Amino acid sequence: MDFQTEFKPLTVQPQEIEGLSFQMITDELGEHDFTAEQYPVVQRIIHASADFELGRSVVFHRDAVQAGIKAIRAGKKVVADVQMVQVGISKPRIEKFGGSVHVYISDKDVMEEAKRLNTTRAIISIRKAIKEAEGGIFAIGNAPTALLELIRLVKNGEARPGLVIGMPVGFVSAAESKEELAKLDIPFITNMGRKGGSPVTVAALNALSIMAEKQE
Repeated sequence: MDFQTEFKPLTVQPQEIEGLSFQMITDELGEHDFTAEQYPVVQRIIHASADFELGRSVVFHRDAVQAGIKAIRAGKKVVADVQMVQVGISKPRIEKFGGSVHVYISDKDVMEEAKRLNTTRAIISIRKAIKEAEGGIFAIGNAPTALLELIRLVKNGEARPGLVIGMPVGFVSAAESKEELAKLDIPFITNMGRKGGSPVTVAALNALSIMAEKQE
């Protein structure tokens, strides 16, 4: 390749770039088992990661998409495990329906309680969140311990989330936490394996908020 040759992009228009990207994703993904309402979520996850293996590993509870849309349109709170997830969420679409996005991991009371109990801030932040966001959407893309704690609280009847988007990335407990989430009979979106992370968690939530907006 001649690196002195000027590279010309196919298009520089944002909407055209996104549309072309989505068409390329559809063409490359080929046949799949996702439903018509699930596919836009998977498509945005692949768009955010350029990872088709990750996209194919996404698992949905049967009620996940509609539960997420319902929670957004009802103005339920969105809880992120870390600031990176919070920052990436399209807040105007959440706020349009009276909702808001929250992250508790850096709250002073959370940090103090985590230190007192010698545990992670992620765990304590979830304990705080369930008291303030019943029926809300929990978007966990970074901390497996947060997801495992939420699962424990759900099993104990202490947490009643409207939807859990659980896609933490990593080597320690990430895959295991998602396997446990997939066993619950509550609305969830997750993926199998170590892959995941804040960008794909954000992508899933943003896909749902776009769908919620289009229902008007």
